[in-house]
Amino acid sequence: MAENKEHIVIVEDDEDIQQLVSYNLIKAGFLVTCVYSGDEVLVTVRAVRPDLVLLDLMLPGMDGLSVCRTLKSDTTLRATPVIMLTAKGEESDIVTGFNLGADDYITKPFSPKVLVARVQAALRRRNGEGEGGRDAELTFRGLAIHTGRHEVRLDGRPLTLTLTEFGILHLLAGRPGWVFTRQQMIDAVRGYEYMVTERAMDVQIYSLRKKLGSAGRYIETVRGIGYRFQTTES
Repeated sequence: MAENKEHIVIVEDDEDIQQLVSYNLIKAGFLVTCVYSGDEVLVTVRAVRPDLVLLDLMLPGMDGLSVCRTLKSDTTLRATPVIMLTAKGEESDIVTGFNLGADDYITKPFSPKVLVARVQAALRRRNGEGEGGRDAELTFRGLAIHTGRHEVRLDGRPLTLTLTEFGILHLLAGRPGWVFTRQQMIDAVRGYEYMVTERAMDVQIYSLRKKLGSAGRYIETVRGIGYRFQTTES
């Protein structure tokens, strides 16, 4: 039965925090592997192929942001969700992590219940179990978004998006012309208890537009409000 459990790698050098996190994840039904330093992460992730990585930013050896960069630049590992654990809560670290491909962050001290909920939410997004069902597909003049496969194609060419970028695109494209505020987007993609600045959401949009190339024009900025997905020519 154990092999059917989703596997989480915890990267945390503080033994008390590591035990707290692992205890609550095991209690929630997850399989857990613990790593103490950034230098051990890549070897462990390649060996166990986890479903998600919980990554502390302040680590001995290779720091958490460098680990995230390496994971997300590896084509065989980049689809693995990464949730950052940080004591800082500073905007610059959060934005940098998102730019590197991280999918969520949790600031210490944190509620174990919120931690488990964030992990479960990230895994649901990875598995395409969000709004619209596992098999839903949205198409717009060469742009195809498939929820179940967590796949985006532009003129038949696959695009590599983070879970957060995919969630934003799916939210906007699911209701063309509808204007979403930044806070509505944060609530829909990450959950109501997620605390993030509007600046961090703007960074996500910038990265998404860049990856979408010519289709990036579909995501319009509505000054003073937020964003919308608009495929009609103005």
